[in-house]
Amino acid sequence: MSTVAVPSPVPTPSDDAESLKKALQGNASRWRADKGALIEILCRRTAAQRAAIRRAYVFLQREHLLNCFRDNLSRHCQLSVDFWKAMLLWTMDPAERDANLVHEALKRQKDENYILVLIEVSCASTPDHLMAVRSFYRDLFGCSVEEDVASSRALQEPLKKMLVSLVSSYRYAGEHVDMDVAKLEAAQLSEAVREKQLQGNEVARIISTRSKSQLTATFQCYKEEHGTDIVEDINSHCKGRFARMLKSAVWCLTSPEKHFAEVIRHSVLGLGTYEDMLTRVIVSRAEIDMKQIKEEYKATYKSSVIGDVAGDTSFSYRNMLLALVGSESEEPDDVPSPGAKTSCKCAIMHGV
Repeated sequence: MSTVAVPSPVPTPSDDAESLKKALQGNASRWRADKGALIEILCRRTAAQRAAIRRAYVFLQREHLLNCFRDNLSRHCQLSVDFWKAMLLWTMDPAERDANLVHEALKRQKDENYILVLIEVSCASTPDHLMAVRSFYRDLFGCSVEEDVASSRALQEPLKKMLVSLVSSYRYAGEHVDMDVAKLEAAQLSEAVREKQLQGNEVARIISTRSKSQLTATFQCYKEEHGTDIVEDINSHCKGRFARMLKSAVWCLTSPEKHFAEVIRHSVLGLGTYEDMLTRVIVSRAEIDMKQIKEEYKATYKSSVIGDVAGDTSFSYRNMLLALVGSESEEPDDVPSPGAKTSCKCAIMHGV
């Protein structure tokens, strides 16, 4: 469920475009954009409304809004670079945004936190959205996602093979489930997990081809048969990068709120913030399932997303993220003051 609070009535795209131009001009004597106005306009609009604003901006101003953001990003110091990167990603078409995130991830794929982007986009998306991402990727970068993943020198087998299968998949999006298949494939997955043979072809085939409804049924059969969740068993029986990525794929396919709550927790825990991780989760999920992510986060970590984000970020970047995260049920006293941190950064994600 979306956490974007759209005003009523909504200004016309032309009015918003004019307001954005004024906000970008800001205080002419100091060359600073009015970031608060940018947040108030763009972070209170849906993807369709933002697309209409971009078109109106080009028509009225004879320049692209995203290029204006890139110009600001290129000339600002570290103090505001996170804000401009977040604003640029948020204002993009969602499929264009994910194509750019995937491309950036493939340049930094030695870091597991960036490999996760490939899994998130391929497994937590609808089949049609993934197709749109692949189309944007071809148009923007002159090659296919599959080609770039397959030709990567940093990725090793069997993870590379699974990632190629995931990014090239097109799953059935309906609700039909074959329970006989679910039981059979639950048994195949159980054997692979308990024999520590996750790299087999059957695991990759099941995870990369079955519909989300079918996989939900399969994982339910697994739990009924063994009394434990498949993710619990992966954690118990298997170690290494492939196992951690498989766990993320399972969650993104059937319980994405669990995965994204964990990513947010990892990005804000301790001293310092993994801004790229935090930005990508909030801007990519604000219109999809941020409400469920906040609920999962509170249930798992006994604290709130809004409180932890507020305590670990600052200035306009903080204000933008909080506008997208939306309100929480906690009283204001539960929100820590800006700059509050916990004592140490721990690598909690997937047991890293």
